[in-house]
Amino acid sequence: MAVRPIRLFGDPVLRRRADEVVDFDRELRQLVTDLTDTMLDAGGSGIAAPQVGVGLRVFTWVVEGEFGHIVNPTVELVGDEESFEREGCLSIPGLPFDCRRHLRVVTTGFTVDGEPLRVEGAGKLSVVVQHETDHLDGILFVDRLDEATRALAEAAIREAEWSRGMVPEIRASPHAPLRPTG
Repeated sequence: MAVRPIRLFGDPVLRRRADEVVDFDRELRQLVTDLTDTMLDAGGSGIAAPQVGVGLRVFTWVVEGEFGHIVNPTVELVGDEESFEREGCLSIPGLPFDCRRHLRVVTTGFTVDGEPLRVEGAGKLSVVVQHETDHLDGILFVDRLDEATRALAEAAIREAEWSRGMVPEIRASPHAPLRPTG
């Protein structure tokens, strides 16, 4: 078991776009194993390589007992249905907030061995895939919060014991915001 330290909010690696994986080798297989071990040890549903300080486009997940990983993912948002639920992040420990996401996604990429992979997800899997893909683009889930909730998140992060009083830099997501329906 190789559990790596998880980078916390404020670490610059979390704000950089990760590089495409070009070598599907033993090091990549070890990274995927380490990501899975770290995710399970921390009790998460997903983890992206930047969260352990590695600037590569790969993440792992476990949703409803199903494990997976994807390398160099591309996400297609399917339909207009949305979810609005509590979302948290291993890099922002103990601070979940309500976040709006698309209900369905189709993700394409590769396995750790370089084989093409397509994952269709709805509900929790859709949220995890969107969350982890955001990490690969330097986006944190708090960037996707509405303005009022973002202000609450900033205050909570500032007060969190692990933040040591840092002034958080929460950005508005560069992606088109999801709008409440109904």
